[in-house]
Parts: sequence; structure tokens; C-alpha cells
Amino acid sequence: QVQLVESGGGLVQAGGSLRLSCTAADPTFRSNYMGWYRQVPGKQRELVAVVRNRNTNEYADSVKGRFTISRDKNSVYLQMNSLKPEDTAVYYCKVVANWVTYWGQGTQVTVSS
Repeated sequence: QVQLVESGGGLVQAGGSLRLSCTAADPTFRSNYMGWYRQVPGKQRELVAVVRNRNTNEYADSVKGRFTISRDKNSVYLQMNSLKPEDTAVYYCKVVANWVTYWGQGTQVTVSS
């Protein structure tokens, strides 16, 4: 079992920035798939950004040019700039290792207009 610890969510005004972090408790943990998803009440969880091996990044169209995903050893980060009210959601990190999927506990991001 891999424990993931998320941090960095909060309340910010539109146009502001936040940086989310997700770190595996095991410092030797490595994954070939690390990503961020988000979910609002009543809707399905959706992909925000993912980074795979060889640092191939993928972004949802709604966040391209504003969000940047990066990774470092056992951590994955999401830099969110130019935030909009529609970015309000609970953000979850997701990692896959040895064909097993792990989710973080979620962190609330609220963007006020």
C-alpha cells in the first residue's frame, strides 16, 4: 500500500496562483504515471494533467497554458496560474506503479470571482 500526502490547496481570488504537491510516504517509491484529477459535486472525476516516464506531459484543454505539471522522484506537483472560478474542485493526485493505482486524499481548491 502506498500512502500519498497532498498539500497546497486553498482559497484564492481569480487570476491568482496555487501550487499543489503530492508526495509518496516511501521516499524510494517510483511511478511511471503521475497525474492530477479534479472533481466537483455531481460530476465525474476528470483528468487535469499527467506526466509519464520520459517527462511526457498531457493536459486537459481547459488548463493548457495555465497549469504546469512536474515530478521529482517520489513527488508530483501542479503549478496553477491564472486561476478561474471554474477551476474550483477537489484535486486528487493519482499514481500508478506495478499496474496498481493509488489516489491521494484530495485537496480543496476554491477560486473566488
